[in-house]
Amino acid sequence: QVRLVESGGGLVQPGGSLRLSCAASGISVDVHSTGWFRQAPGKEREGVACISTDDGSIFYGDSVKGRFTISRDSAKNTMYLQMKSLKPEDTAIYYCAPCHAVPPGILINPYPQYWGQGTQVTVSS
Repeated sequence: QVRLVESGGGLVQPGGSLRLSCAASGISVDVHSTGWFRQAPGKEREGVACISTDDGSIFYGDSVKGRFTISRDSAKNTMYLQMKSLKPEDTAIYYCAPCHAVPPGILINPYPQYWGQGTQVTVSS
């Protein structure tokens, strides 16, 4: 059974930082490309970051490039998302899920039956 459990969300001021974690079970983050998506109120879910296990490449959404960093700890089978210089528009529920980047720069979840429960990130003064 695949289980993805996110943690680390919270309330942070603009310009602040947060680190999200995703503990995976039932899949290996070394074998299955895993990444992060987010959904803001009233908006569609969008891809944030993904580490491809096919070639080791890393995908970032245009709105987070240079501010967010995705990483993984193979020993803990855990994904991380370090978020810096946070903006109010980064406010969303962040989800961990399998991921795949398709042209032209879109991130999808190829296994939509597998989503974490999400963790809320609120950027506000």
